[in-house]
Amino acid sequence: MKRAVLNLMMRTNAFAPFRRANRGKALVLMYHRFSLEEDGAATSARTFNEQLEYLKSHYTIVPLAKIAEHVRDGANLPPGLAAITIDDGFDDAYEIAFPLLRQHGAPATLFVITDFLDRKAWMWTDKMRFLTSRTEVEEFELTIDGRQRRFELRGKWSRLDAATRLNEMLKKLPDEEKEEEIKRIASILGMKLPDLPPLEYSPVTWEQAREMDGAGIEIASHTLTHPILTNVSDERLRRELTGSRSRLEEELGHEVRSFCYPNGNLDERVLGATSAAGYDHAVATLPGLNDERSDPLALKRISAAADLAHFVQSTSGFEQMKNRLRGSRAEVLGEPVY
Repeated sequence: MKRAVLNLMMRTNAFAPFRRANRGKALVLMYHRFSLEEDGAATSARTFNEQLEYLKSHYTIVPLAKIAEHVRDGANLPPGLAAITIDDGFDDAYEIAFPLLRQHGAPATLFVITDFLDRKAWMWTDKMRFLTSRTEVEEFELTIDGRQRRFELRGKWSRLDAATRLNEMLKKLPDEEKEEEIKRIASILGMKLPDLPPLEYSPVTWEQAREMDGAGIEIASHTLTHPILTNVSDERLRRELTGSRSRLEEELGHEVRSFCYPNGNLDERVLGATSAAGYDHAVATLPGLNDERSDPLALKRISAAADLAHFVQSTSGFEQMKNRLRGSRAEVLGEPVY
């Protein structure tokens, strides 16, 4: 929907009826990166502050565990609940998001990759962003899993787009094969990946994590290394789930029961392993709101939009209704649903 129309709908409170209609469903928000300035790729401090003010005006912001508890009980949820979640554990969660969360008295959950915090590894998706942003190569072709693609690297946005496309292709590969492809891409681009993440991809420290955890920001598990869990062996799956939980409990000094699936990928095997590893609730990336019928091990989330008008639309439930109507129309007309 065009921004001018969205802004008009927001100013005229057109989304309010949808928000009221969904008061009995819990909203779980998903964030990743934060920035001081408007860079188009992360949630800016100004935008995050606006969104927190909106949430405080229209919702009761609670810890994620509180929503999970109501879902597990299977009873009607209290009206207007919302939880804030942040994935991965980048240092901007501490430097930018944490002060604003404290200012607004808002709890949140930060899902961290424990090997990332231990400086043993860095995010494999960031490796693609690093490679495409730093290489002097301006175009190249690549075949992954039998599919050939051509990439242009002639400016900031084409380089970001190339990284996004490459990551989408890599996500479909078995984990070991994915790591080999990353090395091959680095070679094609004439680059050498550093062992540790460059400054712009740095994680929070354990000291910062403990400070946040003691100030109402739950520190929870996002695996050891952030693999696509549906693409790993049973033993690797068990190790990623139990190893990250154990490491967190060692550093934080208390039990950890919250989990976040990397990239949102899960199936029955992953769900079973998550429960067996001792987690009692987890979040995915499937968009939507949650009620008493939701699975506490696969809670839906709404990705936080880059501007307030889109944020108000998506959190109200209007966007989900619009997508359902599009799907129904496509089904009736025999059109493909994407």
